[in-house]
Amino acid sequence: MSDAIPHGTSETRDGGVHLLHFELRLPHPVIRTWAAVATPEGLPTWLAAADVLEPRIGGAVALHWLNADAEGRHTVAEGTVTAWDMERVAEYTVGVHGRIRFHLERCGADGTAGTTLRFTNEFRGTDELRLDNLAGWHHHFELLAAALEGRPMTGADWDAWTPDRWEQLRSQYAAVEYGGHSGPAGD
Repeated sequence: MSDAIPHGTSETRDGGVHLLHFELRLPHPVIRTWAAVATPEGLPTWLAAADVLEPRIGGAVALHWLNADAEGRHTVAEGTVTAWDMERVAEYTVGVHGRIRFHLERCGADGTAGTTLRFTNEFRGTDELRLDNLAGWHHHFELLAAALEGRPMTGADWDAWTPDRWEQLRSQYAAVEYGGHSGPAGD
């Protein structure tokens, strides 16, 4: 499944602001992809439960990640809907993850060739957090692809989730960045 999701890219700006980018070509119509990335019914099948999602600019959003960390804690990201263009752009700015933007475009003249999903995550943090987030988003996009193929994550799947795949992806991103070392020169 990892071949289906291309590796994300990142850039770092002054002040430790990171921009992560993923571009996915999904063989599903925009309406189906939109439902997965911008509705309370679709989000938990691959990412997080939308405890609150007011679908309008300025609306409240609270995303409750369903995969837990080693101590059993679940991330809760609360914030605001900062862009909303039905079936085109959903953007949430939340405390934990910064700005999360999903931009959908139809592929092909009539949209039957699927959807291009352009994803951006802008946040402030360390370089280690940047690599953590690249791996995390990559893994979640693998889960999105599976959900769109009819294999959504369920409560039991989330309960059985382990960080093994995330750790593998994290190592891959670090190896690309640091030539096989675990961190920047001198670490």
